[in-house]
Amino acid sequence: MAYTDAQTAALSSVPALLSDWYRDNARALPWRRDRDPYRVWLSEIMLQQTRVEAVVGYYERFLLALPTVKDLADVPDDVLFKLWEGLGYYSRAKNLKKAAGIIVNEHNGVFPSDLAAIRALPGVGPYTAGAVGSICFSLPTPAVDGNVLRVVTRLIEDGAAVDDPKTKKRIEEVLTPLYTPENASVLTQSLMELGACVCVPNGKPKCGVCPLSGVCGAYKNGTQTLFPVRGKKAARRTEQKIVLLLECDGRLTLSRRKNSGLLAGLWEFPNTDAPQADVSPETAAAFAERLGARVLELRGRTAYTHIFTHKTWSMTAFLFSCAALPADLPSFTPEEILSTVALPSAFRPFFDFAASALSGGGV
Repeated sequence: MAYTDAQTAALSSVPALLSDWYRDNARALPWRRDRDPYRVWLSEIMLQQTRVEAVVGYYERFLLALPTVKDLADVPDDVLFKLWEGLGYYSRAKNLKKAAGIIVNEHNGVFPSDLAAIRALPGVGPYTAGAVGSICFSLPTPAVDGNVLRVVTRLIEDGAAVDDPKTKKRIEEVLTPLYTPENASVLTQSLMELGACVCVPNGKPKCGVCPLSGVCGAYKNGTQTLFPVRGKKAARRTEQKIVLLLECDGRLTLSRRKNSGLLAGLWEFPNTDAPQADVSPETAAAFAERLGARVLELRGRTAYTHIFTHKTWSMTAFLFSCAALPADLPSFTPEEILSTVALPSAFRPFFDFAASALSGGGV
């Protein structure tokens, strides 16, 4: 796709227009205190699919517990997942640990400064490699995420679908000539900041305070809300599930998910797929008995729907008091779950429900 002279001129003006604006307007975020690649890399992984406001507390707690790459490489999985609990997308945490191991074993504990070596780390895609490379090592390479795509497509009124990988690749290519070792760190961060705070994703962009408004095609033509363009998403598949909250002597049964697929290797309450017509206390009790529990009485039920990227879980949980819990599944007190067990957010409402019941709060 060839750009017009006006589009090319608008792009060329971006570094100079953003430099002073970023210096005067950048948020004071903890990962901006220095250019330590471990800290920047951690923040970029945490910020994937997660709002800045939600990440700050996790980021600071994580660094307090694991201040170095070596600490991350050596951390037990359960401790890692507990630190990550609530952020979701646990594969990010797993890849962080794998990458830390590679940095320790193959790079003598020193974060690599070569773009190809950064890109080779598990869980690091073109965006994260570009972010770490440009911010920390002044490598003249862009980092194109949703914020940057939104800024650029509005700037030059690019109507290609931003969820098409070819569009992202093309935007990377048109931004690359704007980068120099001298401006790389600020240019990457200023584009991100502009997209997060001014050229916002939801609601009307704040064009009145945008440093690019004088060269922005969408602002000139009043087409801001038409960009970015997205393709049609496939409909999410809905799965019905029965979830068991099995209690005996103040302890709750948990199980481990298998080591592949969704929420791989994480803790959960025992559950099974079930057609909506079969979601009943009787079906749930029979499932509990097959696991080896001796069910005494139903103490309550609750429902929760959890939305993943490509599917939805419609879950109904049944809290049973039991004379015995399944012998081959571990059990925990609510206090132990709170302190040591990383429970995915899909199951957190059921824990809260069961913990309230066990503490005498009712159901």
